[in-house]
Amino acid sequence: MTAPIKKRDIQRSTESSDDDNQSCNSEGNEQDALEEQGMVIQVDFEGRCPLDPDYHGIKTLLQQLFLKAHIDVGGLTDLIISQNYVGSVVKQSEDLEDTDDEDNEDNSDVFGITTVINLSNGQNHLCIQQLRDLLRQLANEHATDATNTMIKHVLENDSEALGLLINERFVNIPARISVPLLESLTSEIKRANSKKMPFNFSYYVLICKLYKTEDQKIGKQLKNKKKSNMEEPTILWSNPEEEIFAEEATFSFEFSVEKESDSGLSGTWSETDNEMVPYKRILLFEATKLQQIIDKIKVHVSFL
Repeated sequence: MTAPIKKRDIQRSTESSDDDNQSCNSEGNEQDALEEQGMVIQVDFEGRCPLDPDYHGIKTLLQQLFLKAHIDVGGLTDLIISQNYVGSVVKQSEDLEDTDDEDNEDNSDVFGITTVINLSNGQNHLCIQQLRDLLRQLANEHATDATNTMIKHVLENDSEALGLLINERFVNIPARISVPLLESLTSEIKRANSKKMPFNFSYYVLICKLYKTEDQKIGKQLKNKKKSNMEEPTILWSNPEEEIFAEEATFSFEFSVEKESDSGLSGTWSETDNEMVPYKRILLFEATKLQQIIDKIKVHVSFL
């Protein structure tokens, strides 16, 4: 691919070392752990257009999104790269890369992907048909009748173009990185539309990852406890900004993926902990709301 590399500025992101050193046993190691707690590591990221060397990194991110679903993630990755005039991959800024490493001629580490895929009729790709079939199947199995009807309507109505918004990244990347990525995406969609490319969407669908405290398992042991006394499950969003998308969604439904997922939050649970169970939530929202959602995300992430 000979397209020039477009760099999109992304603000500096910070990561804190949480409890990485809690397993230290000796007094010296415990002291080191105490000194390192609260340490802030500053890392510069930038958005770039997806290119061939990013293939495996993008594919890995798509695999963590779709898990065991019957989706040709390799073909979807190829499609994302082929339409690299829309969308960005998140990579470490060049000035932080080790230029002396001969094996690091191409920085292939991809920390995130933000893009959109046209799911409307007439898109002649196997992965597109698989995504359409997956949405129908999941809506049939988990959505209300009204939501199921709407999903089918949008998929089958040629006048209602549907875009799959992909907003995927590793869990240690802060939420505020989503703002410049989404703003860049909206600008690129407008530019593509001005050139009569197929990105004039009526609706977007977004697949969100979240985790809930699973009270159902506890409930089996507390059959005599009144339902009204059961606590509402705690929700943890993998990408915190997607809670704003959920608030603005026209239709949504969710389902557990506990049997499909090797959750990064699975960990080791004590008897007093409520296990965090992975879920997926499918959101459908009007395309005209996208900028409004981004504006709300700007406010939301400023408090994170």
